[in-house]
Order: sequence, then C-alpha cells, then structure tokens
Amino acid sequence: MNRNDVIRLTEEIGFLPEQKFGQNFLCDESSAERIVELCGLTEGDKVLEIGPGLGSLTSLIVDHPVDLTAVEIDKRLAEYISMTYGCRVIDEDYTKLKAPSYDAASYNVAVSNIPYYLMTPIMKKLLTELTASRKMVLMVEKEAIARICAKPKTKQYGPLAILCNLYGDIKVEFDLPGNYYYPVPKTTSSVITLTRRDSDGVLSDGLVSFIERCFSNRRKKVLNNADIDMRLLLELGYSELTRAEEISPNDYAKLYVV
Repeated sequence: MNRNDVIRLTEEIGFLPEQKFGQNFLCDESSAERIVELCGLTEGDKVLEIGPGLGSLTSLIVDHPVDLTAVEIDKRLAEYISMTYGCRVIDEDYTKLKAPSYDAASYNVAVSNIPYYLMTPIMKKLLTELTASRKMVLMVEKEAIARICAKPKTKQYGPLAILCNLYGDIKVEFDLPGNYYYPVPKTTSSVITLTRRDSDGVLSDGLVSFIERCFSNRRKKVLNNADIDMRLLLELGYSELTRAEEISPNDYAKLYVV
C-alpha cells in the first residue's frame, strides 16, 4: 500500500486521521514487506496486530496461513479492516483490553505501529500478557530506543528496559522516516524486534509493579522505595546504598518475591 493508495482510501472512506489516536499510516510498501517478513510467520500462528490503520501490514499478513486478530480503537477503521480483510477485529482500546475479549496467552506473534504517546503502556501490556509469544515486531519513535535498550547505571535505564531485557533479545532493525507515513509525523520511527528467551513465568503484572516501585524515587536507595529482602540484595553483590538503576534485569527477577 503506497502513499497514493492511502490517500485514495481515506477519501473513499471519508476518513480524516485523528491526532488523538496518533494516526499516521505506513505507506511504504517495501518497508511493510520487511516488517511482515521479520515476524517470521509460520502456518497456524495466532497473530495480534495492534492499530492496523488502513491495513498496510494487515493486507500482507492475511496472505499467510495464520489466525489474525486486529485491535483497532477507531470504529471507522475497525469496520473497514473487518470488511476488507475478513480477519477478527476487536474495536477497543488495547491498553484497556481484558479477557474474555481476547485470549492474550494464545498469541505467538505481535506486531504494531505503536502511537508515540502509548508506547510504554502498550509494550508493558504485551510483554507481561502475551506469555506464549515468541516474537514481537514493533514500530516505535526512534528517540525511544535509548529507553528500550538502556543499560544499568545510565539515566535512560528503567522499568521498560528491564522488562524488554527479561523478555528476550532486542534488535533495532531499520528506521522509517516521516515521509514513509501519511500524514507525515514530525519524528522518525524505528522498527525493533523482540525475540523471546526462556522468560516463561518471569514477567507478570506483579513484577512490573515491583520494578516501578523500585524506581519511584531514583535518588533514593532502592531499599527505601520498595519492600526488598536486604539479605538477598547483599547476596547478589549489592549494598544497602544501591539505587534502582544499578540493579540488572536478571537480579530484579530474583529480588521479586511473590
């Protein structure tokens, strides 16, 4: 789907992109093909696409022998995607989506062009709820890469970087300039892939809450921010003065006690 296709469809549908939904539609065909290829789809996969828009990726995914569910907050686009591509469409805000509307644990692959203002909540939800997923292919604001890939003892290091690291291997694949979208955003996007390691049972809502408490005040000792077993903290090689940004992702998983 190229730029002319996207503009034509918006005119045919009588659709104007909504800024409140962060609607910028990918209109570079080669990039869309690369993104779907990165998903590594195999027969029988259950795929979750968040924010299909006008279907730049959807149109390619449905050509594979997979079971696709698209989540689209905009009712006009949800109806268009359902009628055009015949896949299951959930017309809801993904950040508020709960069972039984969708079975999060059943999806093998997730793909999304994430609105910039919803990146963190959407990624946290994906990482903690899609427990059977092996791959996530996400388009995020390029400036956010520093937070996603941040290492301990840096200013950018925080809960999102920790969760991504615990999920698996993170790779920045390629950039998407603003002119690859319609309307043209003021920022550049990057395509990233997250490939699961053996993190079954590690990621959970409880772990997210625990890590966020640890970072509630970065200037304070982590022991002042959250309920942590000091003996275990010392056994892991840290001190009573340790701050949240000094603790590695794997050690956060060890420090979290249900």
